[in-house]
Amino acid sequence: MSKGVMYVDNIRVEYDNEPNVLEVCRKAGVEIPNFCFHSDLSVYGACRMCMVEEEGTGKIDAACTMPPKNELHIRTNTARLLKYRRMIIELLLSAHCRDCTTCEKNRACRLQEMAVRFGIHRVRFDDTREHVKMDFSSPSVTMDLNKCILCGDCVRVCHEVQGVSNLRFAGRGPGLHIATTDNKPLSETHCVSCGQCSAVCTTGAITIKNDIGPAWKALQDPQKRVVIQIAPAVRAAWGESIGLAPEFATVKRLASALRKMGFDYIFDTNFSADLTIMEEGSEFLEKLKNRENETFPMFTSCCPGWVRFMKSQYPDMVDQLSTAKSPQQMFGAVAKTYYAKLLDVDPERIFCLSVMPCVAKKQECALPTMRDAGAGQDVDASLTTREIDRMIRMFHILPETLREEELDMPLGVGSGAGVIFGATGGVMEAALRSAYYLVTSKNPEPDAFRAVRGMDGWKEASFNIPTAGEVKVAVVSGLGNARKLLYALERGEVSYDFVEVMACPGGCAGGGGQPIHDGQELAETRGGVLWRLDKGEALRFSHENPDVQALYRDYLGKPLGEKSHHLLHTDHLAWEMPQAQRGQ
Repeated sequence: MSKGVMYVDNIRVEYDNEPNVLEVCRKAGVEIPNFCFHSDLSVYGACRMCMVEEEGTGKIDAACTMPPKNELHIRTNTARLLKYRRMIIELLLSAHCRDCTTCEKNRACRLQEMAVRFGIHRVRFDDTREHVKMDFSSPSVTMDLNKCILCGDCVRVCHEVQGVSNLRFAGRGPGLHIATTDNKPLSETHCVSCGQCSAVCTTGAITIKNDIGPAWKALQDPQKRVVIQIAPAVRAAWGESIGLAPEFATVKRLASALRKMGFDYIFDTNFSADLTIMEEGSEFLEKLKNRENETFPMFTSCCPGWVRFMKSQYPDMVDQLSTAKSPQQMFGAVAKTYYAKLLDVDPERIFCLSVMPCVAKKQECALPTMRDAGAGQDVDASLTTREIDRMIRMFHILPETLREEELDMPLGVGSGAGVIFGATGGVMEAALRSAYYLVTSKNPEPDAFRAVRGMDGWKEASFNIPTAGEVKVAVVSGLGNARKLLYALERGEVSYDFVEVMACPGGCAGGGGQPIHDGQELAETRGGVLWRLDKGEALRFSHENPDVQALYRDYLGKPLGEKSHHLLHTDHLAWEMPQAQRGQ
């Protein structure tokens, strides 16, 4: 990398360590069409859409693989380049399933958008591809490789960012295609269901499994009481794809939209996030009391993608996961026991839904170990943020007309500590706030543990908690970073007492089920929204949540008690991953 001056379509632009000409063009305000370039991934250079022409020589090259050069003059829109790009689009379309009107990515597909932009109205080439059977086996994502354009983004994000390496290129020449590592259906692989592959897929070849159907069916059943919970990170993103500004798209306006759809009871997952802190924080303190007989670190367990990763890649460390269920699952267990009792309703009549930023939550709620309320699945189905936005449009709700409405009680109260569950470092900070109180009977300064905030993929800090001593913690987001940390732990290079891991970069704010903005990663922006909401809350400690206190007083007894252990904790060893595959 270097510094210098280039000329892009006669625009003078100074480059300073930009890795390629494509980034230099962006710096100049010139956006070049492309399919396979992603800023957070390695350069692949396969699609050739981003070709530019060098003035004077007529040489053309892909801008994504072309290094910047001082005094280089390039053109990005010559007649020759236009001809090449149109040809590339036609060739891609000739080998592409064209059921655009019914495609999940309709109006959000980069290939479709490019075809419109370049005026492609007919394809001159025959479709010679071999049609591939769709893979519906996973409860989280669907694969339709008939729509794949071989951009490779899914392969690279799975390997380079997540470190799972469950997708690969297979075959050669015309037979080149995307496949799972062992050519097995997704449900039979070590896929962790993070959904990051679906988030980067440009054409709908990999999409999130649609659970809107079961939700509509439940809403139309007069015998069902439909209960829905809204996850912390959803409030920072739900309005993005329907054109609402963050300050307008509040959780109370989302509650209004859900009531218009017919949901009977609307609650806040922040409530069960606070409940999770009470159980997980108490579990951690019990381990500290018995430090000499325990194995450290204790890992958080609220991210199902991370739990699946641990089970498949590091099975010998699974017993170091907290036994606390995720907030989603704690809520479902409480809704079908405690709340059913308050309503005087048969738990079988309660249909429990969640709105989550997470794709892996779909798989989590279907686990055989998540049925402790005795009424089928504790959470019957999980909808992503993108799915709930789609339901708003399906119901013809005008988002700009929504008024703020309160969530229902008593499971609708959450603290600022619950809100920050959606940002990387939030679970750790919330847990430390309450752990401090549980050993001192005094609240710390709410922001005393802010050192664990930020978008760094691996953060560490030490805090002194009276009577507990120095507590060394780490926060990781993105499974590739989790692998680095686990490797360092195995080699004895680092040691911690407590580690938070979120499968998606940036935590739930960057979840695979959040709205997609082509080429933009908004996890940091959304996380900032959550930290600001926490700052503005009158209630910032999980242990001060009055509804959580009432739940323990009236029903559960105490954290880690017999009833709370039955409903709110799980055995991670009681179910098996399809296969274990230690990646690199």
